[in-house]
Amino acid sequence: MDYYVHPTAIVDDGCEIAANVKIWHFCHIMPGCKIGEACNIGQNCVIFPEVVLGRNVKIQNNVSVYTGVTCDDDVFLGPSCVFTNVTNPRSAVNRRGQYSRTHVGKGATIGANATIVCGHNVGEYAFIGAGAVVTKDVPAYALVVGNPAKQSGWMSQHGHRLIFKDGIAKCPESGWEYHLENGKVNKV
Repeated sequence: MDYYVHPTAIVDDGCEIAANVKIWHFCHIMPGCKIGEACNIGQNCVIFPEVVLGRNVKIQNNVSVYTGVTCDDDVFLGPSCVFTNVTNPRSAVNRRGQYSRTHVGKGATIGANATIVCGHNVGEYAFIGAGAVVTKDVPAYALVVGNPAKQSGWMSQHGHRLIFKDGIAKCPESGWEYHLENGKVNKV
């Protein structure tokens, strides 16, 4: 085994777990999920069947990643963030197998206690603020906050707010340049 599993964690047969993954206290990794190289799954997390996690996904404590969710490489899931996978759940109505899909793009961050309502995708390098409730798709590089989440700006790949002047902004950490055109951000 070329990954670490804490003795209190449960890893079911039938999971695909790549090298250098760390699975911490009281986690449950269910059959049929795929966990990419160098992922870190914090304490008290559940990864459900058919979930796909790319390389270097960081999942903080108390996160359940339900069937229907996929995360690209370098995604950060903050403490106690929430995914849903049924749009109209009822205890007395079995909707197993009717799960809506949610995709989280490369490098995106979902802040602590944020909720992602199923069927809505998060674009690459988007930044979901702590406690936000996402009820529609989030564009690449967008910063969204609030309930319901509304866009309040743009973020760089390094997680800094981008301030555009004449459609051009620079990340203060990397120095990389970004262009804003027709409501979309691209790194140059």
